[in-house]
Amino acid sequence: MRSEVEGPEERPPPVNSDYVPIPWKGRLGYACLNTYLRFSNPPIFCSRTCRIDTILKHGIEGQKYVESLGLANARDLVKLIHWNERYGIKFLRISSEMFPFASHPVYGYSLAFAKDVLAEAGKAAMGYGHRLSMHPGQFTQFGSPRKEVVENAVRDVEYHAQLLGYLGLTGQADKDAVMILHMGGTFGDKEATLQRFRKNYALLSPQVKARLVLENDDMCWSVHDLLPFCKELNIPLVLDWHHHNLIRDACMREGSLDILQLIPEIKETWTRKGITQKQHYSEPKDDAVTHMERRRHSSRVLTLPPCEDTMDLMIEAKDKEQAVFELMKKFKIPGWKKIQNVIPHVREDENKPEPKKKAVKAKKLKKTKRVRKKKAAEKGEGEEVEQAENQLAEGPVLDSEPTVQPIAEEEIGMGGADGRVYWPEGKEDWLSPPKRVRIKKTEAEAGTVDCAEEEAEANEKKPKKVAKKTKGNTAVEIEAEEYRDQEVDREIAPATPHLKRAKRAKKASAPAVAGSIIPPPTKVSRKRKPPVIKMEEQNSEVTLALAASRKRKLGAVNTENMSMTQIENGEVGQRRSTRIKKAVAYMELLEEEIGMEAEA
Repeated sequence: MRSEVEGPEERPPPVNSDYVPIPWKGRLGYACLNTYLRFSNPPIFCSRTCRIDTILKHGIEGQKYVESLGLANARDLVKLIHWNERYGIKFLRISSEMFPFASHPVYGYSLAFAKDVLAEAGKAAMGYGHRLSMHPGQFTQFGSPRKEVVENAVRDVEYHAQLLGYLGLTGQADKDAVMILHMGGTFGDKEATLQRFRKNYALLSPQVKARLVLENDDMCWSVHDLLPFCKELNIPLVLDWHHHNLIRDACMREGSLDILQLIPEIKETWTRKGITQKQHYSEPKDDAVTHMERRRHSSRVLTLPPCEDTMDLMIEAKDKEQAVFELMKKFKIPGWKKIQNVIPHVREDENKPEPKKKAVKAKKLKKTKRVRKKKAAEKGEGEEVEQAENQLAEGPVLDSEPTVQPIAEEEIGMGGADGRVYWPEGKEDWLSPPKRVRIKKTEAEAGTVDCAEEEAEANEKKPKKVAKKTKGNTAVEIEAEEYRDQEVDREIAPATPHLKRAKRAKKASAPAVAGSIIPPPTKVSRKRKPPVIKMEEQNSEVTLALAASRKRKLGAVNTENMSMTQIENGEVGQRRSTRIKKAVAYMELLEEEIGMEAEA
C-alpha cells in the first residue's frame, strides 16, 4: 500500500499519446452532484441525509422521516436527468447516499416505497438514451479479513443492485447500469486478499454479479494486478487514467502512451458480457507534488484521453458538470452552443419570494383621506369625494410591487431561456446572491484613518502638550496630587471668569498697553457656572478691591489640613498646582490694568 511521501516525488516526465478522440461521438458524464442545480432555489440534489440520532429523536416516525429524504432525492434525480438532456450530457453517476442508511445493519430498509419515483427516473433516462451507473464507497471491500466488513459490503452492494433494478431499465440500458468497486486494501498480502475476494464473490447474488465491475485505484492495485483477476472471474475492468499514472507496473512509464497496448484486453472484459465499456478520466492539481497531493482531482480537465471516440467517459473533477462543459466548449462537442455564461449573482430560472406588503399606518391613512377630500372638493367633484371615502373605509391601503409571472416548476433551475448555466473556473460564488459584508466597528474606525490623513498631518505640526514628569513621584503620590488639583478646581471655579467673558471684560476695560500679554485662562469646570461680571458697570475702586479679594482667595489654598509649620515653611506654595499659579498670574495682570485705568 502506498503511503504519504514527504517532499516531491522524483519521477521522469510522463510520456503521453498525441491522439485526441475528436470529433467526439461518445457520452460524457459527471458524478453525483450538479453544482448549478445545488445552488438553485429550491436546491436540486440527490444526497439529502441525516444522522442516526435524528432518526431516534423522531421515535416511531423516524423511519418515515428517512424515507421522505430518499423520496426527495429520487424526485430530484428525475429533474437532474431532464437538465442533463437539455445541455447534451448523457452520462450520470447516481449518488450512493440517495437513500440514507438503507444498507445499515439496524436501521436498513427496503426501497419498495420509492419504486414508482425511481421508475420515472429510469423512463426518462431510457427515453433520452442516457447511461446511469453507481459507485459504492471505499469501505465496501470483499477482500477484507474482517467478517463484519464483508457482511457490510454484501448489504451495500445488494442495496445498490436493488436501486438500479427499480429504475426499470431494459435491454442495453439495464446492462450498462453497472456499479464500480475498488478492491480496497492489500492487508499485507495481495495474493491472500485476492483469494478472499474470490471466496466472497461466489456468495453474491446473480443481480449483483451482473452489475459488479472493478477499477484500478490510486493506492494499491494497478491495471496489471487486476486485469488477470478480472479475466478469471469474468468481471469488467474500468480503466482510470489518472489512477494508472499514480499506481502502475514497473514496466510502464507514467503517461497515456504505454497503457495503450493493454486497451484491447481491457475492452474484452466488457464485450464478452455485452456491456458498453466505460472509462474514468481526471487530472491532478497543478501545484500537486507529493503522491497524496496528486491523488486529489483538479477542478477542471484540459483534454480528453486517447480512448475510442465512442467511449462512455466519466469526468471526475471538482466542478462536476462544469468540467464537462469546459470540454464541450473546447472541442465543440454537440450541445456546446446551448451553454451560456451565467450572470454574476443573478438567477432568472427561480421564483423569488414575494415582497412583504406594508400596511399604511392609521395616522398616514387619515392624512391621505383629508388630502383626497380636499383635492376633490377644490375641483368640485362630489362623486370623487364619495368614492375616496368609500375606498378608504374598506380598510388600510397596502403598498405592493407589480406581480411577476411565476416560473413553472419544471423550469426551475433549468438556466432560463438563454441557457445561462456555465460559470468560469473559480467563480462558483456567481451562483448565489452577493454576500452582504458587514463592517465591524473596529474596521470602520480603522477605515477613517485613511480619510483623515490631512487632519492627522496638521495635528502633528501643532505643538503637543506634554505633562511634566516629577522625579521620584510614585503612582500613589501622583494620584493624590491629581485629587488635590481637582479639589482646588472646585474652589476657584466660581471666582475664575470664562475665557469669553474675560475677553469681553478686557475689551470693556482700558485700551491694551503695548507689550502686555495676558495668558489665557485654563478650562474650568462646567458643573458650576461662574457669575457674570459686567466690568464696565463697576466703579474702578470697587473693581480694584474685588480683584484684591479674589487674589487673596486664590492664594488661600485649603490650609485647614496643614500644620502651622508647613505654612510658615512655604509648603503651601509648593503644593499649589500649575492651574492655580496661572489663575493668580491672570488676576495680578488684571489688577494692574485696572489700576492703570484708574490712574488715567
